[in-house]
Amino acid sequence: MTGAAIEADGLGTRYGRKSRWALRDCAFRLPAGRVCALVGPNGAGKSTLLALTAGLRGADEGTLRVLGSSPVEARNRIAYVAQEKPLYPQLTVRDTLRAGRALNPATWDPDTAERVVGDLPGEARVRSLSGGQRTRLALALALGKRPELMLLDEPMADLDPLVRHRLMGVLMAEAAEHGTTIVMSSHILTELEGACDYLLLVDGGRIRLGGETEDIVTAHALLTGRVRDLAPHTVIESRTTGRQLTALVRKEGPVDDTAWDITEPSLEELLLAHLRAPEAPPLLTPSAAAPMSREAVASA
Repeated sequence: MTGAAIEADGLGTRYGRKSRWALRDCAFRLPAGRVCALVGPNGAGKSTLLALTAGLRGADEGTLRVLGSSPVEARNRIAYVAQEKPLYPQLTVRDTLRAGRALNPATWDPDTAERVVGDLPGEARVRSLSGGQRTRLALALALGKRPELMLLDEPMADLDPLVRHRLMGVLMAEAAEHGTTIVMSSHILTELEGACDYLLLVDGGRIRLGGETEDIVTAHALLTGRVRDLAPHTVIESRTTGRQLTALVRKEGPVDDTAWDITEPSLEELLLAHLRAPEAPPLLTPSAAAPMSREAVASA
């Protein structure tokens, strides 16, 4: 796939007509075919952004394009698994999969759905399943639909490590084989590390970091030394221990390796530093910048 899976510009929505903003002035672009980690603390706006993308609620300001059209128009090409994993409790596992096939006759992939369901008994009713089993069934419906865009809100929270690893493998295979764009949210910053090639950090209702994970990490450096002058680099966070300064910076040119010990930060170090420094300027790589913002990003 080419083009953008999601494109937002000036996107904003409130909790209620006069209450606080859940998202405000949100601008970014997610290229199609990426596996994107949508990370941030609880209450940052991740679930709201996914619900807007899925066409389940409307924005109060700005624009949002999904797969080249409005979210409502793209709904049949999207699979969305919400945190609460809504399923019909009176249906059996087998009947739930039959309903998925009936609702998506043109695209339904029974082999993928059965592979995700695994050893869940077909005659078991949804209301009798554990939280992790309901998650597997919800993911089976989503993957069986063979969507172009999958939106997963905290998808692995109630799975044990072995099942989480297996289902993550299925998701990665789906993305690789069919070019599916996958967006997975989590407030656990490192839960999706290693599985995703794209990153969106949401904090305070805005996109703080966006783009290729590798490019975002390599744009930063962890500096340790006795020099106090960090110019021209943008300081995200710094601390002093005795006579030694340690700073996480966004590189604005070459770093003097005679004055500093230079290491690459881990993704966890980088994300936590940005969350502790809300005044730090946002960073969007060129592929993540919304059309109206690209000129500004290029000149930043």
